[in-house]
Amino acid sequence: MPKRLDDKLPKGVSLDRDWRTREARYYFRAPGRKKVRLKETPGTDAFDKEVACARLGIPYVPEGTEPPPAGVTLKRDPAEGTVDWLYAEYKRRATISAGVMARRATILEEVCDYKFGTARCGDLPYADMRKRHVVEIRDAVRDKPGSRNDVKKAISALFAWAVESDLAQMNPAAKIKLLHSGDGFHTWTVDEVRQYEAIHGAGTKARLMLHLALYTGLRLDSLSIVGLQHIRNGQLTIRPEKTRKSSGVIVDIPVLPELQKTIEECPTGNLTFLVTEFGKPFTTNGLGNKMRDWCDQAGLFHCTTHGLRKAGATIAAENGATDEELMAIFGWTTKNQTTTYTKKARRKQMAAGAMHKLVPEQK
Repeated sequence: MPKRLDDKLPKGVSLDRDWRTREARYYFRAPGRKKVRLKETPGTDAFDKEVACARLGIPYVPEGTEPPPAGVTLKRDPAEGTVDWLYAEYKRRATISAGVMARRATILEEVCDYKFGTARCGDLPYADMRKRHVVEIRDAVRDKPGSRNDVKKAISALFAWAVESDLAQMNPAAKIKLLHSGDGFHTWTVDEVRQYEAIHGAGTKARLMLHLALYTGLRLDSLSIVGLQHIRNGQLTIRPEKTRKSSGVIVDIPVLPELQKTIEECPTGNLTFLVTEFGKPFTTNGLGNKMRDWCDQAGLFHCTTHGLRKAGATIAAENGATDEELMAIFGWTTKNQTTTYTKKARRKQMAAGAMHKLVPEQK
């Protein structure tokens, strides 16, 4: 008997419902590879075989159908000038990290598969894409503001590269404003930091992870590789993984006494500060999962590693850090991110200084 739709799916398989009909659609996804639409019913032997074929990267042939003749491939090269072709060129030629490309690829494949009536977007000329088309796709393939923003950003990145590579004249997503999606990841409070420290004492990897994230502002992908080789004469110098192939910005910051003390108290690996129980460096995902466990043990189920980066930026801004100073600390290259923190800090300071004006003057 087939499984219910909400039962656990095989690794790599996800459920995406059609935004109009709510029809269940299943896909197999693997980093850096084109997603595969699964047509069989979950829980059946046919579905398991289809997933196995997708995992191996080979075509699935349903029972009762003839496989393609030997030497014949079902895959065709996209026609030059189509969205499919532009996306293929982007994957082949763009110089960005594999992680960023994998995230964008997942979205761009859905963009290519989107249909304007009976016409598939990937088969249409990319030069004809306009702002209204981007908005329609954005609102169709995702249902939450933050996810819709991700679609807009992926399309914008594709066309920005195309314009720079002299393959397109304009970026149809460039002037589309981002939707308000809330404040994102929860920003840790000082009380939450103290609550975490009360559970994870000095000398533990959990405490070291907290202080590395809070006192350097590094993202997970950099926290998983940072080690003693990045520190010289009390200065930490590292090129963040996220910007290695884009802006190439280097973070060069002093090691605070609080962080230095924590490093000295905790056993570390040879090349990375944070290592597994087997003495091996963490993968980015592995370190993220471990931090999730450490936060849960402290009763901080809503806190994340990225929330510590936001906490550091908030504290620095409230202590008077300028946009330029925040950019230097956190490796940002524009003020799009910094102004979020500096504006909030200024508003807080202005309100504190003006509250007495609410009191009527005594006659």
